[in-house]
Amino acid sequence: MHAEHFDERAASWDDDPDKVRRAHEVAEAVAAAVPLTGDERMLEYGAGTGLVSQALQDRVGPITLADTSAGMRAVMADKVATGALPSDARVVALDVEMQQVPQERFDLVVGSLVLHHVQQLDAALAALADLLTPGGHLAIADLDQEDGSFHRHDFDGHHGFDRAELAADLEAVGLVDVRVEDCTRIEKDGRGYQVFLATARRPLTG
Repeated sequence: MHAEHFDERAASWDDDPDKVRRAHEVAEAVAAAVPLTGDERMLEYGAGTGLVSQALQDRVGPITLADTSAGMRAVMADKVATGALPSDARVVALDVEMQQVPQERFDLVVGSLVLHHVQQLDAALAALADLLTPGGHLAIADLDQEDGSFHRHDFDGHHGFDRAELAADLEAVGLVDVRVEDCTRIEKDGRGYQVFLATARRPLTG
């Protein structure tokens, strides 16, 4: 992921009402797909300005927000300080492709429109699965496979994902109860792009 690109955009990120609306729709989809008790230790990976966590904060337990962009982390830290995010929320730098995952484990790991930025998909999914407690849930919202028009020509990530292939990839890293469902849409440059929510669970044993 190119952190510098997001550093530049961090301060004005939340000014776009479509981004805020989309984060709420992702959060509602997560809440509908995952049986939340209100006590879950949650990690939002590639959290940006923490919009999805903001929308979920009253339905989960302690929140950790991870992003590679210092600019985005600064915005989230400000939100913690001002009460937009919980006062006990933690903001951390984490890149599961570049560093070993922390020892801590989470009951819920959420990522919204972050997976298409990773280079090593299998490694990233394995790392995210490893961050789950036994029985914990992974919830990933991202783009359906598209023709490359969503990003500028210098984009070097994934042009969305084939749902069946991603489901197989999640099962390959040991997750079960994999489901991929419609989540929301993004309108960009006069075109619509479908966003799915993939959910999966780490087995209680194994």
